[in-house]
Amino acid sequence: MRRLMVLVIAAVAALLLAFAGFALWVRLAPTDPARWHVDPLTAADPTTPNFARVNRVVATPFETTAATIAARARAEGAMLLEGDAEFSTWIARTALMRYPDYVSIRLIPEGEGTRIVAFSRSRFGYGDRGVNRARLRRWLPV
Repeated sequence: MRRLMVLVIAAVAALLLAFAGFALWVRLAPTDPARWHVDPLTAADPTTPNFARVNRVVATPFETTAATIAARARAEGAMLLEGDAEFSTWIARTALMRYPDYVSIRLIPEGEGTRIVAFSRSRFGYGDRGVNRARLRRWLPV
């Protein structure tokens, strides 16, 4: 009986250690800008359903639109991976596990307004439970 208890405790400890190691790796895994800084106009859809896209025109001028998006992204703790006001990719983290998500945004002046083409996707996992779509709703002007 004692030996069984030791085995159970060892198994639980190994599982907890594996989970902690994975959680740490997710937070510290390096990000390759060449892989994640992709043009949302031409990037292919991932094979998993953990992404969202937006392609729409807003009535606000380019400079205002770019400043609004950057301010909203930074307010949520996102970090600019690469780019500028016209084409940028941000690293956003999920609330609980802090998994990295990548949000690529291209802004195109269109008349008095701005066309926003955005592509938000998760790096890890299969489904995102609408996290990427909700993020785009929060970040992008209507």
